[in-house]
Amino acid sequence: MTIQTAIPGTSSPAAHPHAPSGFLLPVVGAAAFAHLLNDLIQAVLPSIYPLLKSDFSLSFAQIGWIALIYQVTASLLQPWVGMYTDKRPLPWLLPSGMVMTLIGVALLAFADSYAMLLVAAAVVGVGSATFHPEASRVARLASGGRFGTAQSTFQVGGNTGSAIGPLLTAAVVIPYGQSAIAWFMLAAALAIWVLVRLARWNLRHGQATLKRMPPSLASGLTSGQVVRAMVVICLLMFAKFVYIASFTNYFTFYLIERFGVSVQQSQLYLFVFLAAVALGTFAGGPVGDRIGRKAVIWVSFVGVAPFALALPYANLAWTAALAVVIGLVMSSAFAALVVYAQEAVPGRVGMVSGIMFGLMFGISGIGAAGLGELADRFGIVWVYQLIAWLPLLGLVTALLPKTRVR
Repeated sequence: MTIQTAIPGTSSPAAHPHAPSGFLLPVVGAAAFAHLLNDLIQAVLPSIYPLLKSDFSLSFAQIGWIALIYQVTASLLQPWVGMYTDKRPLPWLLPSGMVMTLIGVALLAFADSYAMLLVAAAVVGVGSATFHPEASRVARLASGGRFGTAQSTFQVGGNTGSAIGPLLTAAVVIPYGQSAIAWFMLAAALAIWVLVRLARWNLRHGQATLKRMPPSLASGLTSGQVVRAMVVICLLMFAKFVYIASFTNYFTFYLIERFGVSVQQSQLYLFVFLAAVALGTFAGGPVGDRIGRKAVIWVSFVGVAPFALALPYANLAWTAALAVVIGLVMSSAFAALVVYAQEAVPGRVGMVSGIMFGLMFGISGIGAAGLGELADRFGIVWVYQLIAWLPLLGLVTALLPKTRVR
């Protein structure tokens, strides 16, 4: 992508005194840190599933419904939020959404019934839906044209939070019970403070940055190719996030049943997997900027397939090692998928981000509910043998058209 430069003596948008240029690490880093805090809080819910299952006498199917309510609530709202803010930016939506998350955490900490757990999950989902499209837009505005690097930095914040969440849950919530979830309200309060500062930056510099950027970038795709590309991306998102959902929601149960580890030990293994996901996500963006999005997508799916097929038959040590490799390789695709979609549909950053993150939550929620039903019927070990084949859906990457945007 070419960057517009000002000609001396003209009134080019690039000459705007408040328009920043280059990769703005403090802004992208702040967005990533807010994403870390947001997803740390989001990770509390699946991390306490064993506790809730015991305290409320829930079945795997009921656990799956909690995940479905949370993730579908988040997924249904995100594209609409992104579509609206593409036309009418709402910088203050960022801290406002985090206030909803804070309320959801409070409800979760003091819920005394299964119905209240579902309400708490829905409120936390609303907070997540309002966060992701606008925060992703801010990261892109501060990217200086390094869109993949900015997206992966932003996303790795979320993945890091998702990895830390189970660890903190094992240390704080599991020993002291459900009410200890209230401590995570402090993380929400810190996130609100960070997001207020990001909203102020967006008000001062965000629109100026938009004026510096070309109004549209031709993707070089026909309308038919755009439709085909989005269908393929949806299939890839399905394969990726149903498979990842099997880890985030049920890996602890799998380890407990298959190897007899304790709940706290299983949380540590989950942390290792999610840390690998965070590292792989961070690597995927810069690599995609250099070698192309499609190449990264190929490697992340087809390359991980042998390890996924071997995992259900491995011992505990090899299960941990294979989970790390799977997390590293498969997670590298997300930034590439998001930026590829943004390049295929230029000028719709918020909408595309909302769809991508919405699909992530929606597919994960539906996948969690479906996997819970299958686990009740056939057992959690059988479920892992089944989903091991999902990465092979990555072969549809061959159908992705090549965009012209760099």
